Amino acid sequence: MKKVLSIVLATTMALSLAACGSTSKPATSSTPSGSEASSSSESKPFKVGIMTATLSQSEEEYRAAENIVAKYGEDKAVHLTFPDNATKEQEATISLAMSLASDPDITAIIFDTAMEGTAAAMNKVRETRPEILLLAGVPSESPDTITAAADMVIHPDVAGMGTQVAEAAAACGAKTLIHYSFPRHMAQPLNIARHDNMKAKCEELGIAFVDVTTPDPMSDAGVSATQQFILEDVPRQVETYGENTAFFGTNAGQQEPMCKAAYQTHAIYPLPDNPSVFYAFPGALGIEIPEESRGNVEYMQTAISEKLAANNMTGRMGCWSVPEQTMFINCLYQYAVQYSEGKIADKCDLFALTNIMTEYAGGNVSIRQYTDPSNNVTYDNFLVILGNYVTL
Repeated sequence: MKKVLSIVLATTMALSLAACGSTSKPATSSTPSGSEASSSSESKPFKVGIMTATLSQSEEEYRAAENIVAKYGEDKAVHLTFPDNATKEQEATISLAMSLASDPDITAIIFDTAMEGTAAAMNKVRETRPEILLLAGVPSESPDTITAAADMVIHPDVAGMGTQVAEAAAACGAKTLIHYSFPRHMAQPLNIARHDNMKAKCEELGIAFVDVTTPDPMSDAGVSATQQFILEDVPRQVETYGENTAFFGTNAGQQEPMCKAAYQTHAIYPLPDNPSVFYAFPGALGIEIPEESRGNVEYMQTAISEKLAANNMTGRMGCWSVPEQTMFINCLYQYAVQYSEGKIADKCDLFALTNIMTEYAGGNVSIRQYTDPSNNVTYDNFLVILGNYVTL
């Protein structure tokens, strides 16, 4: 994930059983009758707009959107990109969103990653097209700002990933889990929450939890010092605790050397901080991706699994069954289609999204509403998500 929200995602809230809407209302089915859905889908054409980062900024989400257009055609999906410097070019973001809204066939717009200026763009769209479904993924703007503008907002459950990492380590056979970070990161609420959940779950599972401080990649020594430390420290930890030692780090620069060193020492790399097959694995394991297979999840899973099998490490590394942004964009598109066809009645329906994501991921996907623990406010239309974990 490219940005971390500035507040802690709730870690103790039970999964809400209500669809997104007022929490005081009981849950009701959001699926119309067959005749109603059929009538709605036949009554008017629809098209879904998708705004993502550029290819140079985020290849994964860009290719996911491009693949949707290729699969369903330009009469069902239109893909535009945010300006590279979205923070300083918010007027450009508004113009792009309005260009989508000017098409009368557009019934929904997906903003993922929802960069700075997304809320303003949504508000502008509503002035002329209030009926359009507006969906935001991984927002850069604060929850109160983006939830006031969007119909539904989704984000990875960063705090919940702490528990998932510990469970993944156990599934890989870990007896010890090394947590790499540094003071700057460990001052951030989300990282603290993830760390504390990870530590608590390790204690519950009988896994020794060890904190190790690495050089800060933003220090004078830079990323290279962090990476060199990881390459040297992983073998030291394996020598101390044995091969059934799992490693997790909070920084993107740590991931490739950590994965590489774990591979070389037959240790465990249960889950990257960004749980994608396209992240850390290709460089660490020396996997070349041909042009025709870029963005192909199945190709990457197979390539990684073959590398691990050749090193007698099957089941020692893992990730989500579908990368975060690949899942988010594809599932938001399916949600928008079903809403446009009248198969989903509510603009934010937790049950419907859970069903779509679980089917797409080929296994359980956990989704819950976000509650701000500082004021106990629940954002009914802000959903945090844990993907389906798989070993490779």
